[in-house]
Amino acid sequence: MSAEDREKRYRSLRLLYYPLRSGSPAAPPHARARHYRTDYPASPVPTPDAAAMPPPLGHDDSCLRAPLIPATPPLPPRATARLHPLPLLVGALFAAYYHLLVEPAPSYYQSLFLSLGSNDTAAAHLRALTVRPHLAGTEANALAADHVVSTLSSLSFPTRVTPYEVLLSYPVRRSLSLSAPGRDTTAFALVQDTYPGDPYAAASAEVVPTFLAYAASGSAATEVVYANYGRTEDYAYLASRGVNVTGKVALARYGKVYRGDIVKNARDAGAAAAVIFTDPKDYTPGKAFPDGPWMPPTGVQVGSTFKGVGDPTTPMWASSEGCERVSVAEAMATDDMPGIPALPVSGRDGEEILRLVGGDVAPEDWQGGEGAPVYHLGPGPAVLNLSYTGNETLATIQNVISVIEGKEEPDRYVILGNHRDAWTFGAADPNSGTAALLELAERLSKLQTKGWRPRRTIILCNWDAEEYGLIGSTEWVEENRAMLTSRTVAYLNVDVGVSGSGLDASATPQLDELLKQASKKVQNPDNGTESLYDMWMASDGSLIGRLGGGGSDYSAFVQHIGIPSVQMSIWSEYAVYHSVYDDFTWMEKYGDPMFRRHVAVASIWGLVALGLSDEEILPFNYSSYVTELENGAVDINKRVLGMPVSLSPIHKSIKQLNRAVLKVDSELQALQTWKFWSPWRNNPLRVRDLNDRLMMTERAFTEREGLSGRPWYKHMIYGPSLYNDYGAEAYPGVDDAIQTAKKANTSESWQSVQHEIHRVARVISQSASVLSGGFS
Repeated sequence: MSAEDREKRYRSLRLLYYPLRSGSPAAPPHARARHYRTDYPASPVPTPDAAAMPPPLGHDDSCLRAPLIPATPPLPPRATARLHPLPLLVGALFAAYYHLLVEPAPSYYQSLFLSLGSNDTAAAHLRALTVRPHLAGTEANALAADHVVSTLSSLSFPTRVTPYEVLLSYPVRRSLSLSAPGRDTTAFALVQDTYPGDPYAAASAEVVPTFLAYAASGSAATEVVYANYGRTEDYAYLASRGVNVTGKVALARYGKVYRGDIVKNARDAGAAAAVIFTDPKDYTPGKAFPDGPWMPPTGVQVGSTFKGVGDPTTPMWASSEGCERVSVAEAMATDDMPGIPALPVSGRDGEEILRLVGGDVAPEDWQGGEGAPVYHLGPGPAVLNLSYTGNETLATIQNVISVIEGKEEPDRYVILGNHRDAWTFGAADPNSGTAALLELAERLSKLQTKGWRPRRTIILCNWDAEEYGLIGSTEWVEENRAMLTSRTVAYLNVDVGVSGSGLDASATPQLDELLKQASKKVQNPDNGTESLYDMWMASDGSLIGRLGGGGSDYSAFVQHIGIPSVQMSIWSEYAVYHSVYDDFTWMEKYGDPMFRRHVAVASIWGLVALGLSDEEILPFNYSSYVTELENGAVDINKRVLGMPVSLSPIHKSIKQLNRAVLKVDSELQALQTWKFWSPWRNNPLRVRDLNDRLMMTERAFTEREGLSGRPWYKHMIYGPSLYNDYGAEAYPGVDDAIQTAKKANTSESWQSVQHEIHRVARVISQSASVLSGGFS
């Protein structure tokens, strides 16, 4: 519609409306001038409905703050009784036309947001963030926080630092040597080598020595047993072959399960210590960095072995100033800690150890790659002498929190989060995500200059100490639990923003459709003729992952307080993970040479955020949830066939939820059918009620007591496996009970399975009640 047509329609409406308002003054001249404006700037971004969409009103949004029609003095009671309903009807029509013709639709700002992406901005932020290694609790990480604060503050977003004192772990001394009858002892250097021309060689001196955080201080000098990936089934196989692990050093390779589970499983099998190596079969199948993207021979993956969540000295509550704490000794003695000494080593060192391990030949799927020695099970004759001393100490971490206040629903929050701390330089993990967050923030600031303000409040969070055990995000969630559970619409997480090609996305199911629609609007960074959705499908992205694993900062939001959440990345498994080689050079050469992938991640992240913050009705679709729950029930049923267990309570509650979904779908359909004339438009409380039901349904999947034996995990549908913190399980409490029952095989253990089934059924029924909005 042209400006001239818009002017004519506006005039006709004013002439129709004002004569019917007996005694009301005309609009003041300045208001008339504003609303008769015809000098709208041209839309900088073509959109599918650009012809029906007005251009932005500019940075000066005083015309939006001023009332469209000036308020009239209140009439006496007798006068109000004489008012004719026609003026009210015409006023409603006028408001609807104003909404159609003057105020840009959310899709306009989404298109504008996409047009503002900057490869150079993302690259500049990543370079600044990765100049030095920045482990949590160090000066370098505080400087990285300063960069985030200064960037967000420069955009005029209110920004603050939220510090916490938490228990972190650093190495003091470590040593490892190998001996065997008839040969000299080999002392391993435990150093990751630099390479000729390495621009970060000098800064590498600041990198923390290779270690496993929270490993117990101690020593062991004993024979080696090879335990494959260190899973419970691997130790079961060793036992079946008569290989005794008790008192030995367990040697396992990275992959398959969380490193904390590798060490815990070794401890549970009776090992005196554990060593984890980076097998070249999995991490160096091609040319090693800097000649290729793969792990160099001396590369070592460091990391945490803490299986808990948050500050170990404040379990279940926030580490706020002056808070109650358990002692360091008590924290280190819990079952969430590894309890034995442990060290990580390189692939080269791991293979050297395995050359001297005897005993039976390991199975084929336990073997290494081409050129590797034959792997044997042991024990011995190789002997490892391992010594480790750690320093577990309270240190200050810093979360950065920035707020873009919503104009209509400021008490509803859409939260975006990424962590900043890294074991080394952190170019991929996590600062590709941090760079994307800052690039996204700059785009939102530019949108504000075009007249945009979010309907709901957007909160940008940069977490600290994620690598140690999701500490920064967990402490913040625990400290703000009541506020967040009552006000948060969704949490959107990006950890490793970019590590290769292929979109990887996980979500709670009600956000599936929003993710898909957003990915269709973003260009594939590697192919300008395709969308990100096409890339996703090509990289086997037909299935959206779920957020049951404990791998990143969504954990506290989903698994502890039940917030709808998303985790996304342009991702492929990358070999230099948690090593000194995860630096800007690796990213510039192999991860994202043109930084287009960083912009693409920021784009889909921002589009999902804008959809959740700006749409009047929250774009949630719970149909996917019903399907997920049904699939989970089918899987559970297969595992309990022939056992005295019934899944009928779950099936019954799922049907109840499905009826609630159909009810909400009909309400949403009515809104779409009567998009601008529905009575709901004049009843904001009904809109608010619908949105609150959509928002709060996820909370109903949590239970106050939490999972049996793991009370911090409150979500009954999604949580980590008891035996693999990275593993996502549907119905984690039922899964735990089944695994226990299969070992014990007693009537009491199977009754526990049935009890967990009833617990799940109850939360599904609760969610159905919340979604439908009715009492029993």
